[in-house]
Amino acid sequence: MIYRRRKCFLLVVTLTWIAGVLYFLSTARHERGDRRVNGLEKSDVADTSVKMIFDEKTYIHQSSEESDTKTKFGFNAEVSNAIHSSRHVPDTRNERCHYIQYTEDLPATSIIITFHNEARSALLRTIRSVLNRSPPHLIKEVILVDDFSDNVDDGQLLTALDKVKLLRNSKREGLIRSRVRGADSATAEVLTFLDSHCEVNVHWLEPMLLRIKKAPHTVTSPVIDTINLETFDYMPSVDDLRGGFDWSLHFKWEQISMKERMDREDSTVPIKTPVIAGGVFAMQREWFNHLGKYDIGLDIWGGENFELSFRVWMCGGSMEVVPCSRVGHVFRKKHPYAFPEGNAETYTRNTRRVAEVWMDNFKQYYYAARPIAKNRPYGDISDRLELRKKLNCKPFSRYLIEVYPELKVPSADELLPYGQIKQAGMCIDSDSLGKKAWLNPCQDGTESQEWAMTSTGAIIRRDRKCLMADPIETNSYVLFAQCSYTRGQMWVHKEDQIIHISSDLCLDSHKSEKGLVIGDCEYSSSQLWEFAALQFKLK
Repeated sequence: MIYRRRKCFLLVVTLTWIAGVLYFLSTARHERGDRRVNGLEKSDVADTSVKMIFDEKTYIHQSSEESDTKTKFGFNAEVSNAIHSSRHVPDTRNERCHYIQYTEDLPATSIIITFHNEARSALLRTIRSVLNRSPPHLIKEVILVDDFSDNVDDGQLLTALDKVKLLRNSKREGLIRSRVRGADSATAEVLTFLDSHCEVNVHWLEPMLLRIKKAPHTVTSPVIDTINLETFDYMPSVDDLRGGFDWSLHFKWEQISMKERMDREDSTVPIKTPVIAGGVFAMQREWFNHLGKYDIGLDIWGGENFELSFRVWMCGGSMEVVPCSRVGHVFRKKHPYAFPEGNAETYTRNTRRVAEVWMDNFKQYYYAARPIAKNRPYGDISDRLELRKKLNCKPFSRYLIEVYPELKVPSADELLPYGQIKQAGMCIDSDSLGKKAWLNPCQDGTESQEWAMTSTGAIIRRDRKCLMADPIETNSYVLFAQCSYTRGQMWVHKEDQIIHISSDLCLDSHKSEKGLVIGDCEYSSSQLWEFAALQFKLK
């Protein structure tokens, strides 16, 4: 009897406990529902600053109907939308990095992310990766600068996330001026700039902050891993690359020299870099302001990494790639947004401005490599020249000697100016297979349309392909071939005609629908060519 009473008592207690739990959950769910606005959780009121759970699915799928198109964002947004913002990524650091201990007294940073019509899933994943993989005490704030996106909610809804603040431009300003606005509102000791389609890796922040703490005038950049633009797979990059460029101010990654590799104590030692890619880097806020921030005379995007790199190195600082810091980045094949003057035109204008301010007499080699820049306006640079004087910056010759001796100064004989070969608004280019010379509408900055003529008469493209022809072997068609500098590849430009030396026939476009040919020289309109590179003379 006693056993049966005890059993009944325990049953009553259990049922009462279950009923209480169900009532509590029902009440909590009802209260949460009352607090929801536009799919996001409101912040608690009164004296708490804790933010509620962010509704990721609602945020992503409330974006525009075009959000899954590749053309809108420059990558596969449909795949990006299907991947959670807090996904795991592989730790791509060198094994030695795992044993480095970081102190608690590193300087805090303001994260600055600018965006314009970015895919919401990519932007959210960038922010979440920062918040999830950074020590909380080192992130003072995440400043989003919305560069006048079509949908104001792209950024506004993200302020529900912890530490996120939003600035929105009243008109399109571009990456450069937007970053300056974000930096002006930042309050932390260090500024960290991030593109809006990144994912930071584990312990990405501490190595950069440690270098800045030890050397406050150092600009630090992580190793940039690749996020595949189609699959969004996170793929590691090698950790012994640095930034470089050619005389046209075209950025490239290059491996450090064998000597540098041998001189390094171990693979975790930072690598001095002549230039940074510019998408992700950190520097002391006071140093950023002292150096003149960014040149806000540069438009939208392009060239700002060269301008900052030259200024840092020439005016008392240094730049490093920090191997133990890894950040993934989606490298798009082309910009999905419009430039007011066009992508190539804007880049040429910006790089010319950089050359005029910082490259001294060496700018002649820039103009030789990019002759179309010679006639491009670049705005008033008097304030930047005055800044250079005020900062007592070194000449560009010292930069070449001390920072980037690998960039050899070409002699007049070695220097080949490149430019378009035009005829009535059309330019010599390659066909879709890259085999036959063709006419396409001229587009400034298109490398496949830029040609040079060597002293021996070869018409050469930057990819080291030459124009060649033969009345029999090629049936008089003009083809692309690896440069061998044989007679079939020799030409002469005379009185606006381009003459094939071995056959004494002229380059002709009268069969343009099938490709360029060589034919009897007649001085007809189809045989007259404007060779831009030959109009440029080295000064």
